[in-house]
Amino acid sequence: MAKVELIMPKMGESITEATILKWVKNVGDTIELDETILEIATDKVDSDIPSPVAGTLIEILFNEDDVVEVGKTIAILATEGESVSPSPATVEKAEAPKASATEKAAPSKVPFTPEPASVAIPVSASSTDRFYSPLVKNIAKQENISVAELDTIPGSGSSGRVTKKDILGYVANRSSAPAAQAIATSPAAQSSVPAATPAKSSSAATHTSGGHEIIEMDRMRKMIADHMVMSKHTSPHVTSFVEADVTELVNWRNKIKGEFQKKHGEKITFTPIFMEAVAKAINDFPLINVSIDGTNIIKKKDINIGMAAALPSGNLIVPVIKNADQLNLVGLTKKVNDLAGRARGNKLKPDDVQGGTFTLTNVGTFGNVMGTPIINQPQVAIMAVGAIKKKPAVLETEHGDVIAIRHMMFLSLSYDHRVVDGFLGGSFLRKVADYLESFDTAQSF
Repeated sequence: MAKVELIMPKMGESITEATILKWVKNVGDTIELDETILEIATDKVDSDIPSPVAGTLIEILFNEDDVVEVGKTIAILATEGESVSPSPATVEKAEAPKASATEKAAPSKVPFTPEPASVAIPVSASSTDRFYSPLVKNIAKQENISVAELDTIPGSGSSGRVTKKDILGYVANRSSAPAAQAIATSPAAQSSVPAATPAKSSSAATHTSGGHEIIEMDRMRKMIADHMVMSKHTSPHVTSFVEADVTELVNWRNKIKGEFQKKHGEKITFTPIFMEAVAKAINDFPLINVSIDGTNIIKKKDINIGMAAALPSGNLIVPVIKNADQLNLVGLTKKVNDLAGRARGNKLKPDDVQGGTFTLTNVGTFGNVMGTPIINQPQVAIMAVGAIKKKPAVLETEHGDVIAIRHMMFLSLSYDHRVVDGFLGGSFLRKVADYLESFDTAQSF
């Protein structure tokens, strides 16, 4: 009996907007609770937006490919019993005056006025009347695509508009033909390239020379690169190392993994065990679980541990286990497997990658014995766990020292030396190793 606003959800500390990829439902469609209404994309992850209620979609306030700020109303739903206009109330085309879009949103609880950044606007130097969304324009700028070149890209969107898929497909197949070079040297092309970037860089990034193949970074890889460079510029990195004897832990896992999977339907890897040790150590050293705001240290109440995961594209993403210290080993195992599986299948939701306070990366997965990871800003520390190797080690016994074959591994911690000194960083890392070495092999699961 009421109208409900569908809001663009919050998707991370550094994400303020998202692009609408596809409306799965149309105006007038009946929608069940939690049924997908539309698909959105950010620089980090693509995601489905489910319906918060059961009802009918009565109004759409944005087109596909529009960039919408977090917190904005993107559609209006009517719950059961609410009257629905027989004529679909769709969002005005980008070419329509902004006032008409405002009038369309009038039936919602809070009147909606699209901000200029959320509405597709014309490229001023365009030789045609085509309109381009802010996302398409941003990609074109990053790829050094001139206005003249952009006008030549076929569009599959409404009224022939160039979509995100169109321009990314164009970039992937962009050739180094002489025509492309001619475009790059034309006056229109030169005006669209930043002054610090030579106009010829566009073609130089897409040809082979001297037997070398030049591969253009995809957009996500560029974002990762920018984030890593920013982190190194922001934080003075220091890395500490410890070696841990995890023989008892390895033997325990080998012994119970079959029974564990039979009982819980989950394979137990070493990652949740590492997560458990990290969460315990953070409780012991809470100043490792902070961020910096100017000259203020923000101490985080929750322990949200990010786990670096590889995507099918070869890029990395960091899904987050929220309140990891409140989960037992079974809970951590289920959460780790769920996030890792959805990361591989490109099915992570925006909430899955936000709110991390500490990050764990398993370089041992690739056979590496240790690593010096870069801090995932705005966090102040990241830990890498290396491959577990059998090695001869000296053991102290009541009868004297002996040499035995043990399962050993290196742990490394990179930390922000602005707020984490060697004592705190080293003590925290040693504590994680202590928890792994004293792992309770008698515990029930």
